[in-house]
Amino acid sequence: MVKLSKEKYLEMYLKMQRIREFDMRINKLVRRGFVQGMTHFSVGEEAASVGSVAHLSYDDIIFSNHRGHGQSIAKDMDLNGMMAELAGKVTGVSKGRGGSMHLADFEKGNYGTNGIVGGGYALAVGAALTQQYNGTDNIVVAYSGDGATNEGSFHESVNMAATWKLPVIFFIINNGYGISMNIKKATNTPHLYTRAEAYGIPGYYVEDGNDVMAVYETMEKAVKHVRGGNGPAIVEVVSYRWFGHSTADAGAYRSKEEVNEWKKKDPLLKYRDFLIKKKIATAKKLDSIDADVVKEVDAAYEFAQNSPDPELSVAFEDVWVD
Repeated sequence: MVKLSKEKYLEMYLKMQRIREFDMRINKLVRRGFVQGMTHFSVGEEAASVGSVAHLSYDDIIFSNHRGHGQSIAKDMDLNGMMAELAGKVTGVSKGRGGSMHLADFEKGNYGTNGIVGGGYALAVGAALTQQYNGTDNIVVAYSGDGATNEGSFHESVNMAATWKLPVIFFIINNGYGISMNIKKATNTPHLYTRAEAYGIPGYYVEDGNDVMAVYETMEKAVKHVRGGNGPAIVEVVSYRWFGHSTADAGAYRSKEEVNEWKKKDPLLKYRDFLIKKKIATAKKLDSIDADVVKEVDAAYEFAQNSPDPELSVAFEDVWVD
């Protein structure tokens, strides 16, 4: 098992807790009309986001999907700007124009969440081509759910990336459902990562995507391969979203028993137990981190509440590049 510094272990815990607290708070705020537009939660998938992003620098680029809060927070998006964006305020990371599905922070290598299913794949390939052309050692990661892998854009993008040996990882968080469609009823293969074989590239699999260390160790292999100039890779991690597909979905297609079984596999509790058992941190220390995160989210909510709405002219900004 890989050994990290104490600071790195605790940083990963902090980010997982931020994702959980942020989305749990947003879930409540949706009912108050605070959130503008559709919202998709990352609760239950924290380990997949944090364990994978932990290998990336700000020079590395990510493209996320509609369920992108987890990756955005894992890549250090400012919580104030993120909260303000969800509230449609001018201080938001996209000036209040995009909401939950259009979060971006170019300075930190987050090139945006995406409301189009499979919409990030080709963009990631283009960004990876740019890195190859410019001779950098930066890599690109395209995040998606399981359902998006049945889009034509997935196969076209993987094929092009494989043919041109582009530095991109196609990272699949398999939570079992594309909205209400069980992946087992939509795909005639038990494991999505095996599709890599058809393109002559490696595929990596994490059976327990709620184990942040398992995700971290597997992603390490994929990043080493891709950053080494060997072309793309596919990574599949199995996790589960606790809530429905979006704020408009009650998740009636899943039984309470199924949801509760997955909640028993809570990635935060799993990692917390690991840190305490390995004597990396005490329960008191982790409780302190939890409390600090609550204060951070409180402050973000306060910031968003006190921020102004955007002027109509904002809609016409950032359209052209000088």
